Amino acid sequence: MTAGPSNRRPLLSLADLGAEDITDLGDIAFRYGRTPDAFAGRLAGTRVGLVFTAPSTRTRTSFWSAARTLGCDVLHMGAADLQISTGETWGDTGAMLANYLDAVVARTNGPQRDLAELAVHVPATIDALTHEEHPTQAIADLCAMREHFGDVENLRLAYLGEVNNTARSLAMLVCKLPFRGLDVYSPHGSGFSAKEIESLNALRGEDVVRQHHDMPAAPDPVDAVYTTRWQSMSAARHDADWLSRFADFVVTKDLMRRFSGPAEAVFMHDLPAVRDQEVMSDVLDGNSVTSLVQRQAHHKASAAAAALLWTAGFSS
Repeated sequence: MTAGPSNRRPLLSLADLGAEDITDLGDIAFRYGRTPDAFAGRLAGTRVGLVFTAPSTRTRTSFWSAARTLGCDVLHMGAADLQISTGETWGDTGAMLANYLDAVVARTNGPQRDLAELAVHVPATIDALTHEEHPTQAIADLCAMREHFGDVENLRLAYLGEVNNTARSLAMLVCKLPFRGLDVYSPHGSGFSAKEIESLNALRGEDVVRQHHDMPAAPDPVDAVYTTRWQSMSAARHDADWLSRFADFVVTKDLMRRFSGPAEAVFMHDLPAVRDQEVMSDVLDGNSVTSLVQRQAHHKASAAAAALLWTAGFSS
């Protein structure tokens, strides 16, 4: 398919996409992850703005790397470079950027509606993280699981800790593709709302996502255990004793053993991690269990490339 202005489309949420689109994104990403040089120059001359108003190490770097491999011209813009900081709306910002950019990759840690306003003017807008979702992380996770398991069909995952943007995109991935299910273990008040669980399970008409607020001695076996930073984006906690509520959800070698069935469960984390807080270092580094963490990080560039190509109108 030839990319062009009429083919451009946003990637804001996996909720907006069907299984075919998500599979297409995953296939592009998986191929890029194996042979990035085969994609060199595919988007030559495309003008991409990296709009990162919130901190980022991996996502920003991986989008820069993928964009350069694809032949894009890249402009970096931080919070101090945009007049959002002086009160301009995202819609007005998008109307201006549309004069000069073909695509915008935006990380705001703000509400999803900000990017929806921007995408009205710049159709090829990619969500690189908002408060609600982190769709390209889910594509990177998909690549890492395909690489390890060969296929994601019938895989069951466990997510531990506070539900955040990564957890929401992971749950959407599980519900849209033929995973067996996702078991969520979160302290009371830190999980999905009842309405979110109902909406997710309605996608397949079955209980794909199950939520628990206590950690049982013998949880149902899973293929992968996933956790994220519990203090997402370094947001301040008002409860000084908040960590005590999460004590049972720390991922240790013993907990990984409890989640393992006939085959060992693997560990996943989107990074950055607070070592020995949500996960012990021997688990994170793969010294005591199989860890997919570094492959997830590697595939962030795979997901970034897939997002840029897909929003430009390419398909697998």
